[in-house]
Amino acid sequence: MATKKSTVKKAKAKRPVILVTNDDGITAPGIRNLVETMKQFGDVIVVAPDSPQSAMGHAITINRPLRLDKVEVFEQVDSWQCSGTPVDCVKLAVNQILHRKPDLCVSGINHGSNSSINVIYSGTMSAAMEGAIEGIPSIGFSLLNYSMQADFAPSRKMIETIVRNVLHIGLPEGTLLNVNIPDLPLSKIKGIRICRQANAKWKEEFDHRKDPNGRDYFWLTGKFINFDSGIDTDEWALSKGYVSVVPVQFDFTAHHAIPHLNTVKWHD
Repeated sequence: MATKKSTVKKAKAKRPVILVTNDDGITAPGIRNLVETMKQFGDVIVVAPDSPQSAMGHAITINRPLRLDKVEVFEQVDSWQCSGTPVDCVKLAVNQILHRKPDLCVSGINHGSNSSINVIYSGTMSAAMEGAIEGIPSIGFSLLNYSMQADFAPSRKMIETIVRNVLHIGLPEGTLLNVNIPDLPLSKIKGIRICRQANAKWKEEFDHRKDPNGRDYFWLTGKFINFDSGIDTDEWALSKGYVSVVPVQFDFTAHHAIPHLNTVKWHD
């Protein structure tokens, strides 16, 4: 009987395994803050790019070998740096390091916004999406501050609240969370809002230049344009001092378009 009770206690005491990754690189301040925040919730494993991989989207490496090196970056946390993309990091973590699905995958804290249309370009969110594709509850976190000297303390408090709830209630299958945090002191953050993605886009421009050899080259520039005046969007929430939480799915099917397309006679 004593043995049975101790087995039950041991099972209850088992901590979740939490995979942490990012797209800013394993030495970025954002991931260090995320690792420290996650330690209270479970056993943390880090697999992150060895250099910045911002705006990589869901890219994977297929034409060159991947390097995976164990590093001593975080105190009492097993960590690996990967020569590939954020998505590569998640794939390698699941298949080569953990040999199992972790209980949670978190990506970030990204230096800069991943709200609205930015979600499709983001390496941070693509890493989290890969986790969701693997059937892992996954969250991407971003702070609206691009500086390496940003104050992450308010973000950590908000992340604690979100992670605690996700671990408690889980996430619907095929869904992950895109969390963006305003660059404000904790006292000025009004709360957390569940939102939809705003209808916005980047209007790209290219700065056309010539190198010393007379060859053309281009720098991508542009400005962000929000076409959406809804008060239920991530852009609205962030502008009003709320943390935006957008449920995201990797099923790109435009289900609302199927009835319309079925009105067409597709065969002669």
